[in-house]
Amino acid sequence: MIMQKITAAYLRTHPLPDHREAADKQQRGRALVVAGSVEIVGAALLASLGVLRAGAGILQVATCRTAADHLRVAMPEALVIGCHETPAGGIALAVIDRLTVVGSDCDAILIGPGMVDEAAVAQVTLELLTKVSGPTFILDAEAFVQMREHCDVLGAHKGSVVATPHCGEMAKFMNVSRDEIERNPEAFALKASGMTGAVIALKGALTYIANPAGESWVCDHGCIGLGTSGSGDTLAGILTGLVARGATLEAAAYWSTYLHAEAGQRLTRKLGAVGFLAREIPGEIPRIMEDLRNV
Repeated sequence: MIMQKITAAYLRTHPLPDHREAADKQQRGRALVVAGSVEIVGAALLASLGVLRAGAGILQVATCRTAADHLRVAMPEALVIGCHETPAGGIALAVIDRLTVVGSDCDAILIGPGMVDEAAVAQVTLELLTKVSGPTFILDAEAFVQMREHCDVLGAHKGSVVATPHCGEMAKFMNVSRDEIERNPEAFALKASGMTGAVIALKGALTYIANPAGESWVCDHGCIGLGTSGSGDTLAGILTGLVARGATLEAAAYWSTYLHAEAGQRLTRKLGAVGFLAREIPGEIPRIMEDLRNV
């Protein structure tokens, strides 16, 4: 199959769900973000900003108890669940029953940004995938890596999982070197998608997207400034917000990738090639979506 290049013109012919006539926030979807750790408290905030700036209607966030009160103040739009913490500062499995109940009522569940306790990430991700059916799961960072031994579980959710690894995380998932991934990213994105039944968005200077049907897309619209701490967290959040709104998995992946890249381009013009912050990326998204809709 021919790899499709993601451009503004392509997106205009593959539009997002239109909610202009919908007055109820429920119609724009409910998202749950499971993110953060004691040492990386901002990841949950960055991902959450992405979710809401992408247009999702309702946001709920689960993060470490240490950070929960701070997040409630920083993100007054969200319901925030403070979770028990592991000795390594991660989200402990003790919260799984609450997350199962909350997650079952969601349209999209993002797991992974800022979660660094590998054992805890594996437990929480596997338990949610096993106990919750219905929502689409977006697996970022270690949440995807830790499912490398559980492709059967991912396969049981075929059509309902998107993963957003960078090349290093894909290398760990596929048990190969990072150099191998970087030499042929499209092939590895397609291979991982076939193995897992998930849509894969393999992030990098060029981002490659693949689905289990063998279709692939590439985005070359990014810029150097997007290579900054927390940038991937915002991308995962934007993708999650689009899924919550009702976009297909593929559309959410290629739209979020382009929106994120175009936000970087606009911030570059405003502030310079490097030095803008990940927290500034989500604020660009509503205007970009509107521009793409109206031209």
